[in-house]
Amino acid sequence: MHREILLPRAGSTLHSYAPVGEPITVAPAAPPRSRVAYAAAHVVCDPLADNDPTIDADLDWEATLSYRRYLWSLGLSVAEAMDTAQRGMGLGWETSRELIRRSIAEARAVGGDLASGAGTDHLDSTDVATLSEIKRAYEEQCAFVEGEGGRVILMASRALAARAESPDDYAEVYGAILSQVSYPAIIHWLGEMFDPALSGYWGYGDLDAATEVCLSIIDDYAEKIDGIKVSLLDAGREVDIRRRLPDGVRMYTGDDFDYPDLIQGDEEGFSHALLGVFDAIAPAASVALQVLDAGDTDRYEKILAPTVPLSRDIFQTPTRYYKTGVVFLAYINGHQNHFRMVGGQEGARSVTHLSELFVLADRAGLLHDPDLAAERMRRVLSVAGVA
Repeated sequence: MHREILLPRAGSTLHSYAPVGEPITVAPAAPPRSRVAYAAAHVVCDPLADNDPTIDADLDWEATLSYRRYLWSLGLSVAEAMDTAQRGMGLGWETSRELIRRSIAEARAVGGDLASGAGTDHLDSTDVATLSEIKRAYEEQCAFVEGEGGRVILMASRALAARAESPDDYAEVYGAILSQVSYPAIIHWLGEMFDPALSGYWGYGDLDAATEVCLSIIDDYAEKIDGIKVSLLDAGREVDIRRRLPDGVRMYTGDDFDYPDLIQGDEEGFSHALLGVFDAIAPAASVALQVLDAGDTDRYEKILAPTVPLSRDIFQTPTRYYKTGVVFLAYINGHQNHFRMVGGQEGARSVTHLSELFVLADRAGLLHDPDLAAERMRRVLSVAGVA
Protein backbone atom coordinates (compact mmCIF):
# COMPACT_ATOMS: atom_id res chain seq x y z
CA MET A 1 0.00 0.00 0.00
CA HIS A 2 1.18 3.53 -0.76
CA ARG A 3 2.31 5.07 2.54
CA GLU A 4 3.35 8.56 1.43
CA ILE A 5 0.88 11.14 2.60
CA LEU A 6 0.49 14.92 2.51
CA LEU A 7 0.26 16.31 6.03
CA PRO A 8 -0.68 19.85 7.02
CA ARG A 9 2.01 21.51 9.09
CA ALA A 10 2.52 24.94 10.65
CA GLY A 11 1.66 27.85 8.39
CA SER A 12 -1.13 25.96 6.60
CA THR A 13 1.37 24.23 4.34
CA LEU A 14 1.40 20.62 3.18
CA HIS A 15 4.42 18.36 3.47
CA SER A 16 4.95 14.85 2.17
CA TYR A 17 5.55 12.18 4.79
CA ALA A 18 5.93 8.42 4.74
CA PRO A 19 6.01 6.36 7.96
CA VAL A 20 9.52 5.20 8.77
CA GLY A 21 9.24 3.85 12.31
CA GLU A 22 9.66 0.20 13.27
CA PRO A 23 6.43 -0.86 15.05
CA ILE A 24 6.92 -2.16 18.57
CA THR A 25 6.16 -5.86 18.68
CA VAL A 26 2.97 -6.47 20.62
CA ALA A 27 2.84 -9.71 22.58
CA PRO A 28 0.72 -10.98 25.47
CA ALA A 29 2.38 -10.16 28.77
CA ALA A 30 1.88 -10.77 32.46
CA PRO A 31 1.48 -7.73 34.73
CA PRO A 32 4.81 -6.11 35.66
CA ARG A 33 6.29 -7.28 38.95
CA SER A 34 8.07 -4.15 40.13
CA ARG A 35 5.43 -1.51 39.37
CA VAL A 36 1.64 -1.26 39.41
CA ALA A 37 0.67 0.18 36.03
CA TYR A 38 -2.84 1.45 35.30
CA ALA A 39 -3.84 2.73 31.88
CA ALA A 40 -6.75 5.15 32.17
CA ALA A 41 -8.87 3.89 29.28
CA HIS A 42 -10.92 5.85 26.74
CA VAL A 43 -14.44 4.98 25.61
CA VAL A 44 -15.72 4.35 22.10
CA CYS A 45 -18.94 6.13 21.25
CA ASP A 46 -21.66 4.66 19.04
CA PRO A 47 -21.26 6.73 15.85
CA LEU A 48 -24.66 5.65 14.49
CA ALA A 49 -26.72 6.55 17.57
CA ASP A 50 -29.60 8.88 16.74
CA ASN A 51 -28.86 11.31 19.52
CA ASP A 52 -27.51 14.74 20.34
CA PRO A 53 -23.82 13.87 20.86
CA THR A 54 -23.27 17.04 22.89
CA ILE A 55 -25.79 15.80 25.48
CA ASP A 56 -26.14 12.02 25.22
CA ALA A 57 -23.32 9.50 25.54
CA ASP A 58 -24.21 6.32 23.68
CA LEU A 59 -21.29 3.90 23.73
CA ASP A 60 -20.25 1.08 21.45
CA TRP A 61 -19.96 -1.42 24.26
CA GLU A 62 -18.15 -4.16 22.36
CA ALA A 63 -15.47 -1.79 21.00
CA THR A 64 -15.10 -0.15 24.43
CA LEU A 65 -14.65 -3.48 26.22
CA SER A 66 -12.44 -4.86 23.45
CA TYR A 67 -9.95 -2.09 24.10
CA ARG A 68 -9.86 -2.97 27.76
CA ARG A 69 -9.18 -6.60 26.85
CA TYR A 70 -6.32 -5.36 24.68
CA LEU A 71 -4.81 -3.39 27.59
CA TRP A 72 -5.12 -6.38 29.92
CA SER A 73 -3.48 -8.62 27.31
CA LEU A 74 -0.40 -6.40 27.52
CA GLY A 75 -0.19 -6.80 31.29
CA LEU A 76 -1.58 -3.36 32.08
CA SER A 77 -4.27 -2.67 34.67
CA VAL A 78 -7.23 -0.50 33.71
CA ALA A 79 -8.43 2.64 35.46
CA GLU A 80 -12.10 2.87 34.52
CA ALA A 81 -14.50 5.78 34.12
CA MET A 82 -11.82 8.39 34.72
CA ASP A 83 -11.22 11.68 32.92
CA THR A 84 -9.65 9.79 29.98
CA ALA A 85 -13.08 8.21 29.48
CA GLN A 86 -14.41 11.79 29.24
CA ARG A 87 -15.86 11.67 32.72
CA GLY A 88 -17.06 15.20 33.33
CA MET A 89 -16.71 16.02 29.62
CA GLY A 90 -19.70 14.20 28.15
CA LEU A 91 -19.75 10.93 30.07
CA GLY A 92 -22.21 11.27 32.93
CA TRP A 93 -22.81 9.06 35.94
CA GLU A 94 -25.66 7.03 34.42
CA THR A 95 -23.49 5.81 31.56
CA SER A 96 -20.46 5.56 33.85
CA ARG A 97 -22.40 3.18 36.10
CA GLU A 98 -23.03 0.87 33.18
CA LEU A 99 -19.43 1.20 32.00
CA ILE A 100 -18.14 0.29 35.45
CA ARG A 101 -20.57 -2.62 35.80
CA ARG A 102 -19.66 -4.10 32.42
CA SER A 103 -15.93 -3.52 32.88
CA ILE A 104 -15.85 -5.19 36.30
CA ALA A 105 -17.65 -8.20 34.85
CA GLU A 106 -15.22 -8.30 31.91
CA ALA A 107 -12.21 -8.00 34.20
CA ARG A 108 -13.51 -10.89 36.28
CA ALA A 109 -14.04 -12.99 33.15
CA VAL A 110 -10.53 -12.49 31.73
CA GLY A 111 -8.54 -12.04 34.95
CA GLY A 112 -7.81 -8.36 34.38
CA ASP A 113 -7.05 -5.83 37.10
CA LEU A 114 -9.42 -2.86 37.33
CA ALA A 115 -10.15 0.14 39.56
CA SER A 116 -13.02 2.54 38.92
CA GLY A 117 -13.63 6.23 39.42
CA ALA A 118 -16.18 7.34 42.00
CA GLY A 119 -17.08 10.99 42.41
CA THR A 120 -19.98 13.40 42.77
CA ASP A 121 -20.76 14.18 39.14
CA HIS A 122 -24.44 13.20 39.34
CA LEU A 123 -25.14 16.27 41.48
CA ASP A 124 -26.90 19.19 39.82
CA SER A 125 -24.08 21.30 38.36
CA THR A 126 -26.27 24.42 38.30
CA ASP A 127 -26.59 24.43 42.09
CA VAL A 128 -23.94 24.61 44.82
CA ALA A 129 -24.35 21.43 46.83
CA THR A 130 -24.05 21.26 50.61
CA LEU A 131 -21.27 19.24 52.25
CA SER A 132 -23.86 16.67 53.30
CA GLU A 133 -25.06 16.30 49.72
CA ILE A 134 -21.48 15.95 48.51
CA LYS A 135 -20.77 13.23 51.06
CA ARG A 136 -23.94 11.36 50.08
CA ALA A 137 -22.99 11.61 46.40
CA TYR A 138 -19.54 10.17 47.06
CA GLU A 139 -21.08 7.47 49.24
CA GLU A 140 -23.54 6.48 46.50
CA GLN A 141 -20.88 6.10 43.84
CA CYS A 142 -18.38 4.32 46.10
CA ALA A 143 -21.10 1.93 47.26
CA PHE A 144 -21.98 1.13 43.66
CA VAL A 145 -18.37 0.38 42.68
CA GLU A 146 -17.75 -1.79 45.73
CA GLY A 147 -21.18 -3.41 45.42
CA GLU A 148 -20.16 -4.61 41.96
CA GLY A 149 -16.97 -6.06 43.43
CA GLY A 150 -14.73 -3.21 42.28
CA ARG A 151 -12.11 -0.99 43.85
CA VAL A 152 -12.50 2.76 44.18
CA ILE A 153 -10.50 5.60 42.71
CA LEU A 154 -11.74 8.62 44.65
CA MET A 155 -12.02 11.31 42.00
CA ALA A 156 -11.67 15.01 42.68
CA SER A 157 -15.06 16.70 43.04
CA ARG A 158 -16.10 19.86 41.21
CA ALA A 159 -18.96 20.18 43.67
CA LEU A 160 -16.56 20.12 46.62
CA ALA A 161 -14.27 22.66 44.98
CA ALA A 162 -17.28 24.97 44.52
CA ARG A 163 -18.64 24.50 48.06
CA ALA A 164 -15.59 24.20 50.31
CA GLU A 165 -14.86 27.28 52.40
CA SER A 166 -11.74 25.95 54.08
CA PRO A 167 -9.35 22.98 54.10
CA ASP A 168 -11.43 21.60 56.99
CA ASP A 169 -14.28 20.96 54.55
CA TYR A 170 -12.02 18.72 52.46
CA ALA A 171 -10.87 16.88 55.57
CA GLU A 172 -14.49 16.37 56.64
CA VAL A 173 -15.65 14.98 53.30
CA TYR A 174 -12.63 12.81 52.55
CA GLY A 175 -12.54 11.55 56.12
CA ALA A 176 -16.19 10.52 55.96
CA ILE A 177 -15.75 8.63 52.68
CA LEU A 178 -12.41 6.99 53.45
CA SER A 179 -13.79 5.77 56.76
CA GLN A 180 -16.46 3.81 54.89
CA VAL A 181 -14.65 2.17 51.95
CA SER A 182 -14.23 -1.58 52.24
CA TYR A 183 -10.96 -1.71 50.33
CA PRO A 184 -8.16 0.89 50.32
CA ALA A 185 -8.92 3.55 47.71
CA ILE A 186 -6.74 5.56 45.36
CA ILE A 187 -7.09 9.33 45.79
CA HIS A 188 -6.89 11.33 42.57
CA TRP A 189 -5.58 14.89 42.74
CA LEU A 190 -6.44 16.27 39.32
CA GLY A 191 -4.87 19.64 38.57
CA GLU A 192 -6.71 22.59 37.12
CA MET A 193 -4.86 22.21 33.78
CA PHE A 194 -6.95 19.06 33.35
CA ASP A 195 -10.12 20.61 34.79
CA PRO A 196 -10.33 24.35 35.49
CA ALA A 197 -13.28 23.74 37.84
CA LEU A 198 -10.85 22.12 40.29
CA SER A 199 -8.83 25.28 40.85
CA GLY A 200 -7.92 25.74 44.51
CA TYR A 201 -8.46 22.11 45.42
CA TRP A 202 -7.73 21.16 49.04
CA GLY A 203 -8.67 24.70 50.02
CA TYR A 204 -5.72 26.65 48.65
CA GLY A 205 -4.63 28.12 45.33
CA ASP A 206 -1.05 27.87 46.59
CA LEU A 207 0.17 24.34 45.80
CA ASP A 208 2.52 24.20 48.79
CA ALA A 209 -0.36 24.81 51.16
CA ALA A 210 -2.65 22.46 49.24
CA THR A 211 -0.02 19.73 49.43
CA GLU A 212 0.08 19.99 53.22
CA VAL A 213 -3.70 19.54 53.44
CA CYS A 214 -3.63 16.54 51.12
CA LEU A 215 -0.78 14.88 53.03
CA SER A 216 -2.51 15.51 56.35
CA ILE A 217 -5.61 13.66 55.15
CA ILE A 218 -3.46 10.79 53.85
CA ASP A 219 -1.64 10.57 57.20
CA ASP A 220 -4.95 10.43 59.08
CA TYR A 221 -6.44 7.67 56.91
CA ALA A 222 -3.37 5.82 55.61
CA GLU A 223 -4.82 2.38 56.29
CA LYS A 224 -7.75 3.21 53.99
CA ILE A 225 -5.58 4.51 51.14
CA ASP A 226 -3.87 2.35 48.54
CA GLY A 227 -2.19 5.37 46.99
CA ILE A 228 -2.53 8.80 45.50
CA LYS A 229 -2.48 9.70 41.83
CA VAL A 230 -1.01 13.15 41.32
CA SER A 231 -1.89 14.86 38.03
CA LEU A 232 -0.19 18.25 38.34
CA LEU A 233 2.46 17.93 35.60
CA ASP A 234 5.02 18.92 38.23
CA ALA A 235 7.65 16.21 38.63
CA GLY A 236 9.45 17.90 41.50
CA ARG A 237 6.28 18.21 43.55
CA GLU A 238 5.37 14.60 42.87
CA VAL A 239 8.76 13.41 44.12
CA ASP A 240 8.42 15.57 47.24
CA ILE A 241 4.97 14.12 47.99
CA ARG A 242 6.21 10.60 47.23
CA ARG A 243 8.99 10.89 49.79
CA ARG A 244 6.55 12.04 52.45
CA LEU A 245 3.88 9.36 52.04
CA PRO A 246 3.25 6.98 54.94
CA ASP A 247 4.59 3.46 54.61
CA GLY A 248 2.31 1.34 52.45
CA VAL A 249 0.75 4.26 50.54
CA ARG A 250 1.78 4.27 46.89
CA MET A 251 2.48 7.20 44.62
CA TYR A 252 0.79 6.76 41.24
CA THR A 253 2.22 9.18 38.73
CA GLY A 254 -0.30 11.07 36.68
CA ASP A 255 2.45 13.15 35.07
CA ASP A 256 2.09 12.66 31.34
CA PHE A 257 5.22 14.77 30.73
CA ASP A 258 7.84 13.10 32.94
CA TYR A 259 6.54 9.58 33.55
CA PRO A 260 9.68 7.65 32.45
CA ASP A 261 11.90 9.21 35.12
CA LEU A 262 9.20 9.16 37.79
CA ILE A 263 8.43 5.47 37.24
CA GLN A 264 12.11 4.54 37.11
CA GLY A 265 12.64 6.50 40.31
CA ASP A 266 15.78 7.28 42.27
CA GLU A 267 17.70 6.01 45.26
CA GLU A 268 14.81 7.04 47.56
CA GLY A 269 11.92 5.45 45.71
CA PHE A 270 9.78 5.40 42.58
CA SER A 271 6.26 6.06 41.36
CA HIS A 272 3.77 3.51 40.13
CA ALA A 273 1.61 4.58 37.19
CA LEU A 274 -1.97 5.63 36.56
CA LEU A 275 -1.73 7.40 33.25
CA GLY A 276 -3.98 8.46 30.40
CA VAL A 277 -1.01 8.32 28.06
CA PHE A 278 -0.64 4.58 28.75
CA ASP A 279 -3.86 4.16 26.73
CA ALA A 280 -2.08 5.72 23.75
CA ILE A 281 1.35 4.12 24.19
CA ALA A 282 0.26 0.75 25.60
CA PRO A 283 2.73 -1.42 23.62
CA ALA A 284 5.70 0.75 24.60
CA ALA A 285 4.55 0.90 28.23
CA SER A 286 4.16 -2.87 28.36
CA VAL A 287 7.58 -3.68 26.92
CA ALA A 288 9.33 -0.94 28.93
CA LEU A 289 7.91 -2.22 32.21
CA GLN A 290 8.95 -5.77 31.35
CA VAL A 291 12.57 -4.73 30.76
CA LEU A 292 12.49 -2.58 33.89
CA ASP A 293 11.49 -5.69 35.81
CA ALA A 294 14.59 -7.34 34.34
CA GLY A 295 16.77 -4.45 35.51
CA ASP A 296 17.59 -3.19 32.00
CA THR A 297 17.22 0.53 32.63
CA ASP A 298 19.04 1.50 29.43
CA ARG A 299 16.52 -0.29 27.26
CA TYR A 300 13.66 0.99 29.41
CA GLU A 301 14.79 4.55 28.75
CA LYS A 302 15.32 3.86 25.03
CA ILE A 303 11.79 2.50 24.61
CA LEU A 304 10.02 5.32 26.42
CA ALA A 305 12.16 8.27 25.32
CA PRO A 306 10.44 8.72 21.91
CA THR A 307 7.00 8.45 23.53
CA VAL A 308 7.59 11.60 25.58
CA PRO A 309 7.39 14.10 22.67
CA LEU A 310 4.21 12.33 21.59
CA SER A 311 2.71 12.55 25.07
CA ARG A 312 3.67 16.18 25.50
CA ASP A 313 1.93 16.97 22.22
CA ILE A 314 -1.19 14.98 23.17
CA PHE A 315 -1.35 16.85 26.48
CA GLN A 316 -0.50 20.33 25.19
CA THR A 317 -2.68 23.19 26.36
CA PRO A 318 -5.60 23.25 26.70
CA THR A 319 -4.67 19.98 28.41
CA ARG A 320 -8.24 18.83 29.08
CA TYR A 321 -8.66 18.07 25.36
CA TYR A 322 -5.97 15.39 25.38
CA LYS A 323 -8.70 12.76 24.98
CA THR A 324 -9.00 13.73 21.31
CA GLY A 325 -5.44 12.60 20.64
CA VAL A 326 -5.90 9.38 22.59
CA VAL A 327 -8.99 8.39 20.59
CA PHE A 328 -7.37 9.49 17.32
CA LEU A 329 -4.44 7.13 17.92
CA ALA A 330 -6.82 4.28 18.75
CA TYR A 331 -8.60 4.93 15.46
CA ILE A 332 -5.56 5.04 13.19
CA ASN A 333 -4.23 1.90 14.89
CA GLY A 334 -7.39 -0.05 14.07
CA HIS A 335 -8.82 -0.41 17.56
CA GLN A 336 -12.09 1.22 16.47
CA ASN A 337 -13.64 1.78 13.07
CA HIS A 338 -14.38 5.49 13.36
CA PHE A 339 -13.03 8.75 14.75
CA ARG A 340 -16.06 10.06 16.57
CA MET A 341 -16.20 10.96 20.25
CA VAL A 342 -18.61 11.56 23.09
CA GLY A 343 -19.54 15.23 23.04
CA GLY A 344 -18.28 15.65 19.47
CA GLN A 345 -14.78 16.18 20.86
CA GLU A 346 -13.10 14.77 17.77
CA GLY A 347 -13.20 18.41 16.73
CA ALA A 348 -11.43 19.70 19.85
CA ARG A 349 -7.97 19.56 18.23
CA SER A 350 -6.84 20.86 14.85
CA VAL A 351 -6.04 18.61 11.91
CA THR A 352 -2.50 20.02 12.02
CA HIS A 353 -2.22 18.81 15.62
CA LEU A 354 -3.46 15.35 14.63
CA SER A 355 -0.95 15.25 11.79
CA GLU A 356 1.86 15.93 14.25
CA LEU A 357 0.60 13.11 16.46
CA PHE A 358 0.72 10.80 13.44
CA VAL A 359 4.38 11.64 12.86
CA LEU A 360 5.37 11.38 16.53
CA ALA A 361 3.54 8.08 16.96
CA ASP A 362 5.40 6.72 13.94
CA ARG A 363 8.76 7.81 15.36
CA ALA A 364 7.89 6.10 18.67
CA GLY A 365 7.08 2.81 16.93
CA LEU A 366 3.41 3.14 17.83
CA LEU A 367 1.79 2.73 14.42
CA HIS A 368 0.99 -0.98 14.67
CA ASP A 369 0.20 -1.23 10.94
CA PRO A 370 1.73 1.77 9.11
CA ASP A 371 -0.28 1.09 5.93
CA LEU A 372 -3.57 1.08 7.81
CA ALA A 373 -2.54 4.14 9.81
CA ALA A 374 -1.68 6.06 6.65
CA GLU A 375 -4.99 5.14 5.05
CA ARG A 376 -6.95 6.22 8.09
CA MET A 377 -4.94 9.44 8.35
CA ARG A 378 -5.99 10.16 4.77
CA ARG A 379 -9.63 9.73 5.75
CA VAL A 380 -9.26 12.24 8.57
CA LEU A 381 -7.50 14.67 6.24
CA SER A 382 -10.14 14.30 3.53
CA VAL A 383 -12.81 15.57 5.94
CA ALA A 384 -10.64 18.69 6.36
CA GLY A 385 -10.44 19.13 2.61
CA VAL A 386 -6.93 17.74 2.12
CA ALA A 387 -6.96 15.69 -1.08
